[in-house]
This record gives sequence, C-alpha cells and structure tokens, in this order.
Amino acid sequence: MFEREGAAPAAHIWEVGALCRAIADALQARFNPVAVRGEISGFSRASSGHCYFTLKDGQGQIRCAMFRRAAGQLDFMPRDGELVEVQGQLGVYEARGDLQLIVEGMRRAGQGALFEQFLLLKARLEAEGLFDGARKRPLPAMPRGIGLVTSPGAAALHDVVTALRRRVPHIPVVLVPALVQGAPAPASICDALSKLYLLAQGRQASDGDLASKTVAAPPIDVILLVRGGGSIEDLWAFNDERVARTIVQSPVPLVSGVGHETDFSIADFCADLRAPTPTAAAELVSEPRAVWLGALELLAGRLQDGVQRQIDLRHQRLDQAAQRLGRPSGLVARQQLRLAQLAQRMRHGMLLKTQHVAQTHQALQANLPHIVQRSLMQRGERLERAALRLELLNPQRVLERGYALLTDAQGQPVMRPSQVRHGDAVHARLAEGELDLAVTQRRLL
Repeated sequence: MFEREGAAPAAHIWEVGALCRAIADALQARFNPVAVRGEISGFSRASSGHCYFTLKDGQGQIRCAMFRRAAGQLDFMPRDGELVEVQGQLGVYEARGDLQLIVEGMRRAGQGALFEQFLLLKARLEAEGLFDGARKRPLPAMPRGIGLVTSPGAAALHDVVTALRRRVPHIPVVLVPALVQGAPAPASICDALSKLYLLAQGRQASDGDLASKTVAAPPIDVILLVRGGGSIEDLWAFNDERVARTIVQSPVPLVSGVGHETDFSIADFCADLRAPTPTAAAELVSEPRAVWLGALELLAGRLQDGVQRQIDLRHQRLDQAAQRLGRPSGLVARQQLRLAQLAQRMRHGMLLKTQHVAQTHQALQANLPHIVQRSLMQRGERLERAALRLELLNPQRVLERGYALLTDAQGQPVMRPSQVRHGDAVHARLAEGELDLAVTQRRLL
C-alpha cells in the first residue's frame, strides 16, 4: 500500500530481485542444509551434464537441480518412479522466482509407489506367459497396410508419418486415434486396438464413423502402438493390465514404440517387438522402397543373364546339329556329281572299248556284236542302278508321297516341335508348291 496523508507508514517496497534474495537468505538460515525423501518424476539430463527433476510425495512436490559435479558422483542412474533421499541446499531460482532444491547427494530409498506397481504387474503377467518369446511373431518384410494407434495431436504421429512417407510412401496407413495419457487412456487404447484387429481380420468395425472411413481399408499386416516420451505418470496408461491383455490378442504382429530409449512399459514386454522411439517403430516396419527396387533390379539382371546363357547354349547346339545334318539339296548335288563321274567313266570306258574293238576287229569280227551287246547291257544295268539310287534320294519323291519339308524363318530344317514356339512362322515345301504357315500348337509323339 502507498502512504496517504494521515495514514500509518506504508510497508517497505521491495525490488523483485531483492525480495528473492531475502527469501533465499531466510531459507538458508532456517532449513539448510536439508535432507528430503521423495519420488523422482520427470528426470532429464542436459547436454551440459546437469540433471533436472521433480521430487514429490502424496502431499507436494519441489523442483530439483543436480549439477554435473554432483551427478558424476552417483553410483546409479536415477529413473522416474524411484524413491530417493537427497541432501542439498534449499533456495530460490531468482530468474523465475521458483523454490528450488540444489541436490548435492542422492541415494536410493526404495523403488517408489508407481514403480512398485509396475514391478508387481510385470512379475504377474510374466508368470502367466504374456511375455513369452515363443509367442512373439516376426514382422512382415513387405506389409500391405500398417495400422497405427496414437493421439492425433501428439508429436509421435508426426514422427511416424514422416518416417513412413519417406521410406514407404506406397504403403497405406490406417490411423485409429486414442487417448495416450490420463485415466481414460487405457480404455481408449484398448478400443482403438480392437477396431484395428477387426480390420486386420477382414471384418467391419462396429463404430459407424470408422466404418464409413474404412470401407476400402487395406489389409492390415502390422500394427504400431506409439507415444512420445514423458514421466512415469505420463506413460502409465501403457502399464495398464487391460492394455497388456489387449495387446497379446493382436491377430498380426504389433510393435510398441512408447517413450524414449530408456523408457520401458508393460506394453513393450507384451508386444511382438519393442522400439526405442516412435520413429524407430516406423522404421522397423518400413524397409525403404529403394532397397526392394534395388533387390528386384539385381534379380532381374541375374534372370536376364541366365536366360541369355540358355539361349546361347541352344543356338550352339542347333548350329552343331545343322552341321551334322546338312541340307537335302547338298546331298542331291553330291549324288548328281557322283552320277556325272560315273557317266564320264562309262563314256571313257566305251571309248576305250571301241578302240580295243577296232584294234581286234579282224580276230573278233564274228563275236563282236555279242561282245558289244553284252558290254552295253552291263553298262546300262549299272547306269540304271545308279539312276535308281539317285532317284531314291531325290527329295521330290518323298514330297510326292505326301510329306512336306519344313523350314524356319532362317531357312533351317524343322526336325522337332521344340525348335519353334507358338506363333512362329514356318515355310512348307510340298510336291507341287510351297506354303507359309504359323505354329498354333505343338505336340510330341
């Protein structure tokens, strides 16, 4: 109050900083050094090495700071929910005017009420087999669809969607929102998971709004249950027994990505796989598309090389067979040459014979007609036999018996059905003409 004329003297007016220092001096004189017993909440370690947390019990709480020198002397890593005893100096943080306890020493005094509840539930569910590794399923390498349960306003949703969009933009994601903190959160999480279970089983969810949004929902092959970091109280919904029993009922693999790397919940033990963060959970179910495309390209290259090797081998075998077989026209030409040679030899022989006959005309005049006739008959018979053999080898005679000579597009004889494929063009030579045909069916005899 300000001083008015005729009024009593006004109270001393303090500067804010001076008042904070005065209160700090009073606390120093009245309480310090002080020892306090309470439960840790919201513990964090800054990059500087200083630690900040809240110490609380059922009646109150106080902010605490533990500087790097004192934190470096600890023989354990403080965690949310632990019951500890601290020694330090009570003061005022003048920049905010907050009451603050500067912790100079800390030791365990118990596990804390919430942490004790966590351990009791963990032991009971583990004894029932809910954490059994035999029931854990591997994650699908290429899920057709991903189910997601988290708060629509949480940073975890943004982290997961960003990771999935970057790595597997082609895989659809079905989000079923749920509360992830507070008393209603366990029931909300269970309800959201149950709706995804129906979709994963190919059944329609009973919720009208969800049904209208998921008429064309993709098959769900894996589910992500995620939430960002926080204190043990913030994450307590994921230590609820109802949530644990709902998780183990999942018809498809379920990944839990709750809190930070140092946070553990009952949901983590029940899930098929625990991820240290929501982003890590998304990465576990989303092998980058580039990896699969690279693998497909590699396999395609191997397949192409293998096919080309087989084609080259078949061509080589075909060339070898063609060399052994030869063309019928070549055989005819050889026989015609042979026939010409025989005819030439016959003419030469007849000439020699005529000369011999002329020389011995006088002595053999009486037997000459007989000798000449017999020689001509012998030569004629030999010529007829040679002509018959030649005629038997003539492809035209084979064609006249109803056969056809088939050749492929390269002019090579077609001997087996395996030499051509469906739709290939072939050329047929008949006794009285030629045909161009196309293969419509192959049969082996």
